[in-house]
Amino acid sequence: MESKPLNHNPIFVTKPTLPPLDDFVGSLRQIWNSRRLTNNGTFHREFEKALARYLGAKHVSLFCNGTIALLTGLKALGVKGEIITTPFTFPAVPHAIEWSGCRPVFCDIEPETFTMDPDKIEPLINSKTRAIMPVHIYGHPCRVRRIKKIADAHHLKLLYDAAHAFGVKVGRTSIFNFGDLSMASFHATKIFNTAEGGALITDDGRLKKEMDCFKNFAFENEISVKGHGINGKMNEIQAALGLLQLQHIDEQIKKSRLVACRYRKGLADVSGIKFPDDMKDVAHNYSYFPVLVNEAEYGLSRDGLCHHLRNHHIYARRYFYPLVSRFPFYHRLPGAKESNLPVAEKISGRVLCLPLYPDLDFGAVDRIVNTIKHKPRQSKKTNCEHRNEP
Repeated sequence: MESKPLNHNPIFVTKPTLPPLDDFVGSLRQIWNSRRLTNNGTFHREFEKALARYLGAKHVSLFCNGTIALLTGLKALGVKGEIITTPFTFPAVPHAIEWSGCRPVFCDIEPETFTMDPDKIEPLINSKTRAIMPVHIYGHPCRVRRIKKIADAHHLKLLYDAAHAFGVKVGRTSIFNFGDLSMASFHATKIFNTAEGGALITDDGRLKKEMDCFKNFAFENEISVKGHGINGKMNEIQAALGLLQLQHIDEQIKKSRLVACRYRKGLADVSGIKFPDDMKDVAHNYSYFPVLVNEAEYGLSRDGLCHHLRNHHIYARRYFYPLVSRFPFYHRLPGAKESNLPVAEKISGRVLCLPLYPDLDFGAVDRIVNTIKHKPRQSKKTNCEHRNEP
């Protein structure tokens, strides 16, 4: 029998981090005085430079959001054909591939990192393959060096979706410095946000020039347009917010790490609840806390646990469920069959992301852990719906 919740204060899966309001008002006052709201203004230029310094990157191109950044990146790379990607991701990834006139080919994932399995990539490569688009899931880096070898051997473009991975490093190298391009998302749900926003990072000056052109309607100058461009520009208000957020991101990651450590300590002895360990030689950003629910061991299904938490005003998320390959418009593809994606299917059916954000206090974490430990008997009710936020 489900016990009644003792605490009715809701705990959501994430909460945006914001800089001091007075600091932001000061930036807004500068924008008001300049009357420059967009089109490569002062804050936009400063934010690009500051991001490049922070990431140790040669070139950064800012965008209004990460999806438009992906579309523009594919355009700048000139990719047409099949693109190998993961089914365990947000729909923006295959959507961008389809909108670009390409075709997604789904590759199964590793059970430990939930990222694309390098061993499964080469069997999917054929004469139509033009690129690989891996995703650093929950900030866990893909096997970047192995994937690079595969891409180089087959002369394929390599575009990473690093939406979850701001601040992540492999060794001393930012995760954004791998591949031909890497995409960053600054959506409000991310550990680093500009409300909405995104960026493409590259060491190729020619690509930087192409991306800057295409995101501004493909204008070369006042009277010349070089192709089919789009409006993907980040505005001054977003850029001003980003500059302020950058001052605090390292502290936010440290706070998130403490929350993750609290979860790990509290859930370590809970049978049937498993969570990923930190990867060797990786600086994580701790922006997500996924757990895998083994129904046979835990005594409750993933959906049952999600419903149980919701009854206690704790809003976890089945992220990612269902697989994007299950959506009707992708399920028709040959590689989308469940038999081709056994690991992704298994993980998608068990994963649940618990609330995690820098300002989540230990009392709230302990409340979540205790609610997980004091589970009811298996319930037939499994309502665990969420808004579709990336």
